[in-house]
Amino acid sequence: MTDYRRGFEDLTREVYEPELPVEGDWPEWLSGTLIRNGPAQFSVGDQSYNHWFDGHAMLHAFRMGGGTVSYRNRFLETQSRTEALAEGKIVRSEFATDPCMSLFGRIMSVFNPKPTDNAGINVARLDDAYVALTETPIPVAFDPETLETVGVVDYDDDVDAQMATAHPHVEPDTGRTLTYQVAFGRQSEYQICSIPSGSAARTVLSRLDVDRPSYMHSFGMTENYVILSEWPLVVDPLDLLLRGQPFIENFEWQPDRGTRFRILRKADGAEVATCTADAAFAFHHVNAFEQEGEIVCDIVTYPDASIIDELALDNLRSEKPSPGTGTLRRYRLPLTGGSASARVLSDERLELPRLHEASARARPYDTVYGIGTRTEGNFADQLVKVNVGSGTAQTWQADDTYPGEPVFVPRPGGTAEDDGVLLSVVLDPANDRSFLLLLDATTFSEQARATVPHAIPFGFHGQFFE
Repeated sequence: MTDYRRGFEDLTREVYEPELPVEGDWPEWLSGTLIRNGPAQFSVGDQSYNHWFDGHAMLHAFRMGGGTVSYRNRFLETQSRTEALAEGKIVRSEFATDPCMSLFGRIMSVFNPKPTDNAGINVARLDDAYVALTETPIPVAFDPETLETVGVVDYDDDVDAQMATAHPHVEPDTGRTLTYQVAFGRQSEYQICSIPSGSAARTVLSRLDVDRPSYMHSFGMTENYVILSEWPLVVDPLDLLLRGQPFIENFEWQPDRGTRFRILRKADGAEVATCTADAAFAFHHVNAFEQEGEIVCDIVTYPDASIIDELALDNLRSEKPSPGTGTLRRYRLPLTGGSASARVLSDERLELPRLHEASARARPYDTVYGIGTRTEGNFADQLVKVNVGSGTAQTWQADDTYPGEPVFVPRPGGTAEDDGVLLSVVLDPANDRSFLLLLDATTFSEQARATVPHAIPFGFHGQFFE
């Protein structure tokens, strides 16, 4: 297979390459490790997972220094993976896959649920641990040098929740982490939690009762506020227990509800305003900041939640996949509440958005980077740099290749939003390889690439650790 679908095939080989072949000039100043996370095994025995989000998590580490690049990959050895390999079949429910169970097994799972620890979405620092994250509040620690799985991190608190974002925010000035969770029950609640720098203890800043929780993959943060975007994809918590369906299939699209933005003050957790807008759906917030009595909130949106079904493996492996990209939209949320205005910022399609975190997060900003779609009817096949003020865009593409999320690394001493480089893992299916691409963020031109000895399946998110 020599097209994008190579990115949705299993990778089971784990390797260590102390020095990858490099074309071009790798900067001497670029010193640290890019660790990426994503699914790599989509089947067990004769069973296949249903969705891109469900494959067994694999970590990929690119260590850089002195103009060289090394590479290591390793599966995250979670209970979900261990049990599946031991039994030769899917054992735990995932985002959109439910194991085949007997009636007795389904009844017992209600009383003894086993949430997935298949943490295949993101990576972060928590206290002194490097952790892999998914949408259950079960961070899985790993050794950043060897990528060996250390084990589940127990939060040093008694906060109870069943769902969590894999996109916590770190305040640039304080180092404090803010995260969003959901506790399902007879009376469900949203929780905003604070984790001080150097700690693994969550403090609940805000609790909001909710009867039918919304599926919210990420949330927004400004200097003084947190923004929850309640898309009209909602669930009756009893259905999660009793219907015996994969997690996401219990959610229902109810467009008449519209979208509700709930604005919470960081200082005391109080809900200060609620704003409404037309029905939409999103995975990823881009950025948010305060301006003249409003919150400006930029999000990659879709008209509805059908994008979730479009990212099922059967659809992604078809002749006409989803492009996997959405529309960059700006909402203006009055701090007095009421209707939110919305407008499209660019004609360029975008996903997996990234910023210069230190310069742009929670501040007025100019630049967002992401993957994009150049060829109609194809999966995401270019990188984009969008000016959010003018809507203009720069793009990078190479024929028949498919780049992943671009991670921005600032040049030492650089403060401009494009004073640095971008790192992206690019699939080259014709050569059955992937390579780590290095772009100059200012000119958006290729500076170098380091080739990996195998094709890396499409992943989600990564971080650069110095």
